[in-house]
Amino acid sequence: MQGDAPGPLSKRLAWMAAIWAMSVAVLGVVAWGIRTWLNH
Repeated sequence: MQGDAPGPLSKRLAWMAAIWAMSVAVLGVVAWGIRTWLNH
């Protein structure tokens, strides 16, 4: 899996940022759902 710079590097960083953002969003939704469920 050897790629030409800088394309693959930027694409890999973009994928990491997208996955990190999605995980943060999922954690936020889960925390909000649990808080709402407990306070209901």
